[in-house]
Amino acid sequence: MSFWKRLFGGRSSGVSASFAPETLTYKDHTIFAEPVKDNGQWRLAGRITKTVDGEDKEHKFVRADVFSNRDDAVSFAFKKGELIIDQLGKTLFS
Repeated sequence: MSFWKRLFGGRSSGVSASFAPETLTYKDHTIFAEPVKDNGQWRLAGRITKTVDGEDKEHKFVRADVFSNRDDAVSFAFKKGELIIDQLGKTLFS
């Protein structure tokens, strides 16, 4: 594949259709662990959702951390999601 195709979207997003996102509920938030396949490894990624005043809010996160197996990436995505919620609290969706 050429450099330009990789740079401007010629690659797939890396999200595999065979994996459904795993979820964890933490302090009235739902954390979705959605690691991304990246050069034979798994990049830490996920999203945090919460209903605020009747409206669904979402915060996506992708980190530079990579893991050799998907299970580790899922575990650390949950930990990172909890840390984000603890650090940002009510300002996460403001």
